[in-house]
Amino acid sequence: MVTSVASDSHTWNLIYLQLLLEELGHRVTNLGACVPDDLMVDECRRLRPDLVVISSVNGHGHHDGRRVIGRLRDCPELRETPIVIGGKLGITGGGDRGPLEELRAAGFDAVFEDGTGIARFQGFVRALPARVMARVTA
Repeated sequence: MVTSVASDSHTWNLIYLQLLLEELGHRVTNLGACVPDDLMVDECRRLRPDLVVISSVNGHGHHDGRRVIGRLRDCPELRETPIVIGGKLGITGGGDRGPLEELRAAGFDAVFEDGTGIARFQGFVRALPARVMARVTA
């Protein structure tokens, strides 16, 4: 599943991620931009995705991400689901590792900061457990 946070109206990043994941052999549900927390949680509970990718480019991903990951991890059926966030997660620019560590500590399996390149994300996806890959590509 590819989605954005409630405050982010950008769509090009979501389309790019969808195409990238499809090229890697995954079926993708794209929830789009400005996704309210309740909708994201409800759709994750309903669809039970093998991976949730949250993307933000408006600079508020850090704050929105901390809020929504708590909601997702509160659902017993989503506690083990790999959930990642990436993009422009803050407005102060790169270099400050604190917000990234906060997001990991809050429950994200990985955090991909804007400008670090897509290769690390691709490596994460390729390293998903075989049981996840089998369900995703089936």
